[in-house]
Amino acid sequence: MRPHFAYVFERFPSFTQTFVVREVLELERQGVRPLLISIRDTRDEQPRHFPAELYDRVHFLPPEKELIEWVKAEKDANRLPQEIVLSLRHWGERPDKMRVYEAAYIGRHLREAGVRHVHSHFAGIGARVGWWLRWAYDYSFSFTGHANDILCDEPGLDLTLRRLMDDASLVITVSDFTAANLRNRFPSAACKIKRVYNGLDLARFATADPPPPPTGPPLILSVGRLIEKKGYPDLIAACAQLRQRGVAFRCEIAGDGPLEGGLRALIAAHELGDCVTLLGATPQDVIVRKLAETSVFALACATETDGGMDNLPTVLMEAMAASVPCVSTRLAGVPEMVEHGVTGLLVGEHDPAALADAIATLLQERPLAAQMGAAGRQRAVQLFAQEVTAARLRRHFAGRGLMRFDASLVVRHPQLAVAYARQFAWRAARLTRCRTLRHRQAPEFLRGDSPAPGA
Repeated sequence: MRPHFAYVFERFPSFTQTFVVREVLELERQGVRPLLISIRDTRDEQPRHFPAELYDRVHFLPPEKELIEWVKAEKDANRLPQEIVLSLRHWGERPDKMRVYEAAYIGRHLREAGVRHVHSHFAGIGARVGWWLRWAYDYSFSFTGHANDILCDEPGLDLTLRRLMDDASLVITVSDFTAANLRNRFPSAACKIKRVYNGLDLARFATADPPPPPTGPPLILSVGRLIEKKGYPDLIAACAQLRQRGVAFRCEIAGDGPLEGGLRALIAAHELGDCVTLLGATPQDVIVRKLAETSVFALACATETDGGMDNLPTVLMEAMAASVPCVSTRLAGVPEMVEHGVTGLLVGEHDPAALADAIATLLQERPLAAQMGAAGRQRAVQLFAQEVTAARLRRHFAGRGLMRFDASLVVRHPQLAVAYARQFAWRAARLTRCRTLRHRQAPEFLRGDSPAPGA
């Protein structure tokens, strides 16, 4: 049976993007058939904690050299769209030229599969390939914007975030904060910006029952890459203050990254080696077990020097799903998850003293911590359950004409009838566009007077 649409990922599946795997598998559980395409081959990546059959269903692009040779052969055989051939001539040696080659290869694959729409996660390589597929093959594309990919436009690229926003048929983003941010910066695209939270598999986490009392010092857990926006220096400084106040605790930080050496030095400087531990990269099943014994989950999100920041950290969702009260900062989409005084406590960024106060409150007032943990679990069920978020995404795809009509899906999900009705109207309007008009509106970087050497 034909796929309903295609995903085009830079890399899939990937250990660092398990939320994307959850989305794909839940859509499939709900009856949607996506075609899965990954530009990078991830089959040798470690750790591998995805079902083997998932790798078997992903179409991985060939290595770069082989891909370029394939495109050249197709060009010589006159089997490529004229737009691809002319774009390669005019594109010269610009840094993003590989996106044209990738679009040429994927476009052929999509045509054979009967797919007319592609969706990508992140406003990066996958989304830019989607733009080229629109230009060369007249397919539609959409993408999900997450954090730095939409908050910090990558310099030096002709395909800017503004161009992606203008030409995408739908833009999903994962928090109300980033949805408002994008609508403010790109008002002409406001009507196609939709918020869909990342989904969570709640079945993996404990119920709302409070964990048993710890046998040793209570555990403060934090999970994330050891990078600037996670604010780990602030968390370590807060732990130093807790020690000075005589508060019993142990703190474990799961994750690896470029700041590991500096963080170890900071732990040593504060003489916290006996109570603060860097665990390194930690498998998801181990994280789930640790959450069951965690008293407080802490993530001191911070703005990076270049303006980047976390948006809606999945680890906070997971802690809430495990009924663990959270302490974090008032930054980006974090207050949409951690409701101050209800599911946890929020402080300002780069304020170790306030962070220590909040952690101490939850460590010392166990009934309050249990109450906040239960409220967090309830909030996770209402907002972040993957069946809820995938259904919302599915309706947006259908309503914007981005998912092939399927009567069996309407029978299974009657609410899609209205969405599909909108799709037919949208498709009719789209088909009235003159293809030659799209050619006359070629972007300026494809209208050079001096073509560069051929592909």
